[in-house]
Amino acid sequence: MQLIADLQLHSKYSRAVSPQMTIPNIGLWSARKGIGLVATGDWTHPLWIREIQANLEETGNGLLKLKDSSILLGYEKLVEPLFLLATEVSCIYSQGGKLRRVHVLIWVPTISSAEKIIQAMSRRGCKLGSDGRPIIGMTLIQISELVLSIEPKALLIPAHAWTPWFSVYGSLGGFNTIEEAFGPFAKNVYAVETGLSSNPSMNWRIKELDNRSILSFSDAHSGPKIGREATVFELKDISYDG
Repeated sequence: MQLIADLQLHSKYSRAVSPQMTIPNIGLWSARKGIGLVATGDWTHPLWIREIQANLEETGNGLLKLKDSSILLGYEKLVEPLFLLATEVSCIYSQGGKLRRVHVLIWVPTISSAEKIIQAMSRRGCKLGSDGRPIIGMTLIQISELVLSIEPKALLIPAHAWTPWFSVYGSLGGFNTIEEAFGPFAKNVYAVETGLSSNPSMNWRIKELDNRSILSFSDAHSGPKIGREATVFELKDISYDG
């Protein structure tokens, strides 16, 4: 079956994001646009994870659904969206005498995994309450090790991979390859997210992307922007593993 997915967006707790970016509104806009799977966004933020818990319930297959689907106001007849626990962190640090600035998406299958990662990041000094997309001083290797040691099924995906600022391939990001950026964890990077910054034919020219998926999502800061970029998945079953 085909599933339209938008797996990168931000909550009202991120900088320059609409205060209307709440879980119910994200669900409603997704249903209106026919998006079957949407990111929660920002689960690293201590207030937003509470809103996730208040408004969503786990389905048992690594995804979540609305506790109250009546908020979809009839659009549930089109699609009742499922949610994926997804967040984005901004890794800014020095390595090899260069300033490195890369945004990375982190997906996990359970709230308990998210909470354990939040606790571990907080112990490392990450100021997670500062923004929905927090700036952390950890390297990509360190954040990969932390996340995967807690949740082996977690996925780490470079966000908007070609934008000049804050991306793995960007001219100001500091890296030339995924191997250089993620070191021993490059083998765990199964995809890159391109957003508005490139197209498939551009990415197909890069050898190290031959065995990685190329995804595109909206990075939405408001409801109407949800789905402006999306990826259609062919799935046997709609689940985190799928």
